[in-house]
Amino acid sequence: MRLIAGKVMMDRHAPEELTDTAETAYIDSKALIEKWHGKGRNLYAITPRFTPTSTPEQLAKAGQLKAEYPDVYVHTHLSENKNEIAWVKALFPEQQGYLDVYHHYGLTGERSVFAHCVHLEEHEWDCMHATDSAVAFCPTSNLFLGSGLFPLKKSWEKQVKVGLGTDIGAGTAFCHLQTLNEAYKVQQLQGDKLSAMESLYHATLGGAKALHLDDRLGNFNLGKEADFVVLNLKATALQQLRQERAKNIEDALFALFTMGDDRNIQATYIYGQKAYEQA
Repeated sequence: MRLIAGKVMMDRHAPEELTDTAETAYIDSKALIEKWHGKGRNLYAITPRFTPTSTPEQLAKAGQLKAEYPDVYVHTHLSENKNEIAWVKALFPEQQGYLDVYHHYGLTGERSVFAHCVHLEEHEWDCMHATDSAVAFCPTSNLFLGSGLFPLKKSWEKQVKVGLGTDIGAGTAFCHLQTLNEAYKVQQLQGDKLSAMESLYHATLGGAKALHLDDRLGNFNLGKEADFVVLNLKATALQQLRQERAKNIEDALFALFTMGDDRNIQATYIYGQKAYEQA
């Protein structure tokens, strides 16, 4: 499998048995980078849990790792809810805001993926664009926690990359079809539309671009890695009834993205090899 993962870094405001220190987080992460990054299809992500659970010293060490290994990823949370944002501003009053903390420590960039970004300020959108950082839009967790509604339209206006995220544990499903269903509703509640074609883009090539892997993933162009699923558009009696009335491909996809779930997965291919097929 193509996998990007990393050890979570937390040295405060977390259960004692889960915390590390600035130095041990650096040492452990460095060892894991050396062992796994770029080996086979594995890639590493420097992973501060989120700003409140890392001291300035630990964030500085995370930035040191990024400087030493510029082709590794950074993944963390950003601006999920308003109480969290206020907490960050209280912890780091010397910075301009939540994103500026990460930017100050060298953790923004083309391989930096920030989950949520529900309440970004204007200057933060500009920083995301200028640094080519990406958003992981996690609609099921944002709704479940009552965090707010991600302004997807704004990401197009500011030309910020967006990928689709499930965010288990606060998310409610691993399935991207169900995630797209909720993403559609999040835009509806803001008076915006999420078309079937845009949904397809976010679940495929858009996600690959957000991960800076669109040279290898995201569509069926020659030379790309063949990771894909085969979908049955008529997995249930209700879906079959709806699909028989589909007017065109957009209508068929819209029905899939608003009614689909794990039952629609007919087969899964990993790197060109069939890994699963529905009985």
